[in-house]
Order: sequence, then C-alpha cells, then structure tokens
Amino acid sequence: MDWLMGKSKAKPNGKKPAAEEKKVYLEPEYTKSRITDFGFKELVVLPREIDLNEWLASNTTTFFHHVNLQYSTISEFCTGEACQTMAVCNTQYYWYDERGKKVKCTAPQYVDFVMSSVQKLVTDEDVFPTKYGREFPSSFESLVKKICRYLFHVLAHIYSAHFKETLALELHGHLNTLYVHFILFAREFNLLDPKETAVMDDLTEVLCSGGGSGDGAGGGAGAQNHVKER
Repeated sequence: MDWLMGKSKAKPNGKKPAAEEKKVYLEPEYTKSRITDFGFKELVVLPREIDLNEWLASNTTTFFHHVNLQYSTISEFCTGEACQTMAVCNTQYYWYDERGKKVKCTAPQYVDFVMSSVQKLVTDEDVFPTKYGREFPSSFESLVKKICRYLFHVLAHIYSAHFKETLALELHGHLNTLYVHFILFAREFNLLDPKETAVMDDLTEVLCSGGGSGDGAGGGAGAQNHVKER
C-alpha cells in the first residue's frame, strides 16, 4: 500500500480568488437544505452490540462511496484548467507519494489519488476484513483517520470550488446532509484534527449547530471518545 507513506500538507496561497470572496454555500437559503431532518447525533453513536472497529469500517466505507458519488456529479467541471491546484478557500493541499516527495497536481488529480488510494484500502482484506475470524490491523485507527482527512479535503473542495454547479444540479441538499453526517461521525470518534477542519469552521458551525438537523454545535464535546488521539 504505497499511499500509506503519503500525506497532504496545507499551505496558504497568499491571495484569495475573487470567486471565493463570497461564500455562496453559507447563504441561509442554501444551508437549511437537507434531504432529511433526522438527528445524526443519535445515528453516529456506537451501537451496544457492535464492535468499534466494525462500526468504523462500515461507516468509513459508506462515506467513501458517498463522497465519491457526490464528487462524480461535478467532476466534469473540476478540470485541470479550472482547478489548477487542490484549493479550499485560501488553503492549498499537496499530495506526497510513498517516498515523501511532494507531487504537484491539479485538483482532479489529487482527488483521483485520494479515491484510488482509499479504494485500495477498503477492499484490502488485511485492512478492512469482511470474513469471519479476521482481525483488524493495529494501525486501523490511524488509517481511518487518514481516510477521513482526505475525504474531508474532497468535500471541502466541492463546497469551495463547485458549489454553484452543485446548486445548478439541485444537489446541495444531498451535499449538506452528507457533510453533517460525516462531520458528526468524525467528531464522535475523534477522527479529524480540529486544525485540519478549521478551513470550513464557518460552514460546520452553521450546518452542525441546530440548522434543521437537530444536531448541537458541540457534537464532540459530549461524545463518547472511543478513539484516542495520536
């Protein structure tokens, strides 16, 4: 699994593109849009009879497929010419290969690295076992955190660079619902570093603080901290 040595680093661009001066995705008429008003705080809690790793594996795999599907709806607009870097607001992400070398890539190339790498992981029986009697590797928690970090980058890029296309396709309700579910799940199990998600704090605050979803802003404060930070 070559990508395990890889990592991404965020670096300020130094200037803010004009298109991002106004964050359309923060407008009330759009933030209140959901495909369900179900309370996700209850949905993400670990069921009593379920093994923690099984729960993490099942949900992580599901989020991967949903984020991949959501990105596919706007992928034709996310081109090397339109998105020359993997940028989210004033932050730029870089991909690092298995040798630790920084790879200069466009946003669609970065997303392809993410999706192919995660696909390889979730279909690897040694990492995401599906057969009875197989155990999860000791590195499973850290791998799930890596996956969540990369999926967050993709979601954030969709909001930052392709929300207008998402609106035109009338899929913003799906995007908002996926984002809320994903963020609250990550909070419940401490899967995302707050510093990593700070770039979208304004959106998270609006979507995850009772904006029609029944979820409190402090989703992580009262959560059961099943997974230790590393």
